[in-house]
This record gives sequence, C-alpha cells and structure tokens, in this order.
Amino acid sequence: MSRYLSIYFTNLLADYLAIKKPELKDQVFVFTMSQKNRIMVTAASREAEKQGIFASMVLADAKAIVPDILAFDDKIDFNKKLLVRIAKWAIRYSPIVAIDLPDGIILDSSGCSHLLGGEEKYLETIIGKLKESGYNCRGAISDTIGTSWAIARLGRKSPIIESGQQYNALLNLPPMALRLEQSIIERLHKLGFDKIGKFIQLPASMLRRRFGNEMLLRLGQALGTEEETITPIIVKAPYEERLYCLEPIRTKPAIEIAIEKLLDALCLRLSNEGLGIRSAELRGYRLDGRVTETKIGTNQSTHNIKHLGKLFELKIDKIEPALGIELFILTATKTEPVLIHQEKLWSGKPGLADQNLAQLLDRLAGKIGPQAIRRYIPQAHYWPERSLRPAISLDEKTDIKWQKSNPRPMEMLHKPAAIQVTAPIPDYPPMNFRYKDELHQVRKADGPERIEQEWWMSKGEHRDYYILEDDKGRRYWVFRSGHYNEEGSAWFLHGFFA
Repeated sequence: MSRYLSIYFTNLLADYLAIKKPELKDQVFVFTMSQKNRIMVTAASREAEKQGIFASMVLADAKAIVPDILAFDDKIDFNKKLLVRIAKWAIRYSPIVAIDLPDGIILDSSGCSHLLGGEEKYLETIIGKLKESGYNCRGAISDTIGTSWAIARLGRKSPIIESGQQYNALLNLPPMALRLEQSIIERLHKLGFDKIGKFIQLPASMLRRRFGNEMLLRLGQALGTEEETITPIIVKAPYEERLYCLEPIRTKPAIEIAIEKLLDALCLRLSNEGLGIRSAELRGYRLDGRVTETKIGTNQSTHNIKHLGKLFELKIDKIEPALGIELFILTATKTEPVLIHQEKLWSGKPGLADQNLAQLLDRLAGKIGPQAIRRYIPQAHYWPERSLRPAISLDEKTDIKWQKSNPRPMEMLHKPAAIQVTAPIPDYPPMNFRYKDELHQVRKADGPERIEQEWWMSKGEHRDYYILEDDKGRRYWVFRSGHYNEEGSAWFLHGFFA
C-alpha cells in the first residue's frame, strides 16, 4: 500500500524573505506582481495578515490599510524555484519527491518512515527540520495524495490517517479540500453542501450532471478509487551505493564485508567515468532508528578499493551497531578526475606523484586526523606570514617559486614571540637574547635582511631580520621591528632553523 506525505507551507515567500533578512521578521511587507494593469499582492507577511492584508489584494488597497507597507517584486516562477530547492532537500527522506504548486511538496513515503522510527516520528522529524529553518508548515500522511493534501491544509485532528480511512477523514472537511475549481466550490455552498460528508454519498450520475467530471475525479483521487501520480523532481544521480541486509549486522567482520561490497560497486562506477574519491561517507541505519556516520578523506582522488577499504578499517571501531544495522549507504561526497601519472622507464624519484606517498598520508590522517598533516605552497607576498598557504591537495601546483636568495626557517611561529635582546650598536646583530627564561649567547650571526610592510594590505613598521646561532649550535630567525630606538627596540623570535 502506498503512503504519501503532503507538506503545506502556510506563507512560503514571506518566510523565505524573513530567513534571508531577519530584520524583516516582524515587519509588514508583501510580495507583488503586475496583473491586468494592476499591481496585486501575491504573498503577505504574518504581520501584514494581522492587519487584514492577504494575497490577491490590490496593492493600492493594502497601502490604504498600512501606508508605509514594504512591497517587493515577486520574481517570475520564484515560488516554483523555491519549492524545487526544498524538494531536493527532502530527497534525504524519500527518493520520490514532487513539488505541489503553489505552496507545497509531496513525498512518497512508502517504505521510508520505518527508518526514522515510524510515521509519527518521520513526520515530526521533517516538519521539525523545516520549522528550525524558519518555514511555517504543516504535514499529513495517508494512502492517497488527495487526502494528505486535504488534511495538511484543513485537518484539525491527527495528521496521520490510518490505511483505508480516507472516507472518514474527509467527511467533516469543506469542499475546497477536494482541490476543486472555485466555481464548483461556490455552487456547492449555494446548495448547502458546506461539508464533504453532505454529498459524498450522492449518486455519481447526479454529481456528474451538476458539477462535471472534475468532481468525480477529485473525489475518487482522495478516496483512492481513481489513480493519481506525481512527477518527481529529477536530481543528478549521486555516486552512492546501498546495501540492504537480510539480517541485522552487529559484528566487525560483517561490517568489513559490507564495506567491501559497497566499495566494489561504487569504485567500478567511478573508474568507468575516470573519477576517484576525495571524500566519502558511510551511513548505517540501525534497528533502533539511529544512524551511524563514518567519513574518510584522501589526499588524491582514487578508486583503489584496497586502499579505501583500509581507510574505513581504521574507523570501524567507532561504528556502534547496537541491536544491528539493516541498511548501509556509501556516498562519495566529493569526487575528482583520477590523475594517472606516466611511470618512468628508468628508476627515478616520483615525488608527490608517488601513489604510495598519497596512500601513506591518507592512513596517517585516518589515525591522527587530517588537521595534523599539512603541505604548504608559496604565495606572492614579501611579508613572511603571508608568503605561504596550505595546499588544497597533493596535486595543487603554483607558478610561484620558493624564495631561495635568503634562507627561511623550517618552523615558523604562528605569531612572533617577544624576546629580550642585548645589541651593541644600531644595525648590529644581538650579542645575546632571552627566550622563555633561557639566555642564548650568540656565536654567529647573519643579517640584517629588511622586509618592508605591505602597505596596500596593512600598516606597520618594517622588520630587520637576523639569522642567529647560539653557543649550542641552535639557529634562530629573529627581527627588530622598525628602526633602532635608544629607549629600547622591540625584538621578536619568528622561527627555528633545522
């Protein structure tokens, strides 16, 4: 039996603008569009509705009520584009999602709700997430699209209709719950049919004669006697593989087998398209409704199953299967083309192109964390703190060369440390300096090297750098900030040589 979730946004455009511009949250504003030489209100904020301003009202009438009302032009199809974005977000809860113009979306929730602990929890989670984002909405679940649509908008009792109970759920709702044209609704009210229960049992021939085929079609769709389908939005297929388990998985060897099967299928797809994984996520859906997440990353794109499997092995101990995992989903969250480097006929040094190096760094990152591994490349700046930056990957290259005319330390402090220095005369290197309560006697020195402040980026004094070697053979990179000052110049330690 199919189940459908209909979500109704009570004030979509106004909520969206309030999210983008929080200062308008409690303001009186409307969206407008030109129709038949008149400017009409297409959506109104909640504060505007409290003042008696609603959609389909002429803007001039709205200004008569609130003279200083804010009016925004309603972009063509903006409502549709916004619903499509929300529908794409909702695909995480159902593979089949459609927009329902002008103010809703519909999810085919068949076989999906149990992953979140049942329909009540499923509905509560989705509506809760949307409300957290700033959208005021309501939802309902039933066997048919029509009944879900009606309950989401006009229902006052339970939003979840038990299977086969559409008839009883519709009885006390007004005719507009059947998605009829306005002219038919007005005719029904003139005849005293203010509730569906007053005409739902009338003969089909009588309803057709008085209200046309649309009445029977909409009534049948709501009850489930007429077929109704939705047109799901098409999203570019992600690089994702799913593995449904016949029995819940709880052991480490079983999880390893599941990962291997998923990698086999995913890497085959990627290799056929010349792509590799840069980051991947493994989700395990447990029997208790919780989801475990495990992520890996690589320095170079790869579809090497053995290597990727080892990276996941490092994380298996963190996976908590609890009562058991019934579904695994492996997603390549970031992919890039695989660079195949030409092997040399004679022995040589492959350098950063060495796949073994990339795989070693991946394993180290899996053990100690990716933040502990850095590769730096030069930047076009004179100021030392700005002359280098972290590389995005091992493959990233730059045309800028490292500065070789004057040596730079292997280790630079994130922020230069103040030191106490004894210097004989101006422009002479220090005789000694004190750093962290330790006195260093200088035996050799080289400098100064003057580096001017990059005035187009910031203001400040220049620096005069010296390379100093103390009596224990340790070498340091220190500088004096600005010109020599008889009252005491400011000296700093900036780096350590190997």
